[in-house]
Amino acid sequence: MDWIRQLNLPPSASIIDVGGGTSRLVDELLAAGHDDLTVLDLSQQALETSRARLGDAGGRVSWLAQDITEADLPPARFDLWHDRAVFHFLTDPSHRQAYVERLQQSVRPGGRVIMATFADTGPERCSGLPVMRYGPESLHVALGEDLRLLRHASEHHTTPTGAVQHFNFCLFERPLHP
Repeated sequence: MDWIRQLNLPPSASIIDVGGGTSRLVDELLAAGHDDLTVLDLSQQALETSRARLGDAGGRVSWLAQDITEADLPPARFDLWHDRAVFHFLTDPSHRQAYVERLQQSVRPGGRVIMATFADTGPERCSGLPVMRYGPESLHVALGEDLRLLRHASEHHTTPTGAVQHFNFCLFERPLHP
């Protein structure tokens, strides 16, 4: 949320949280006055849990139970694309390509992308599933060099079991003119 606040987006900015599930990011965005929010996740149940948690405010959010690699997103719709841990689970090159196509299509010129993935030194598996690992530069290449990498930071996350996982957070911008 700190990274989003630093962008100084107007309350009307269109924001999508990819893989938002039961994350409380949408709660914080609503509390900060944002009113054009979309949460996309594979799990209908996770989305229903979040919507119920928000009560009446949940009706102000667009909830999409879809696979991001197949999602039908409107062109040039979003000012901010947020993904805290979906892209690194896409180990199949065709799924990564489909994801990137949706991102490129639906983030409007001048829009931003905040992405967190496992770092090069991160785990090779998460929740029993294989993952991809990225440094800021390799993530930039994977997402498309027409985006501009504006900022990146490393984070060491300690899991409930005490394991340390290394993440990279990156901020990209889609230029106004290619």
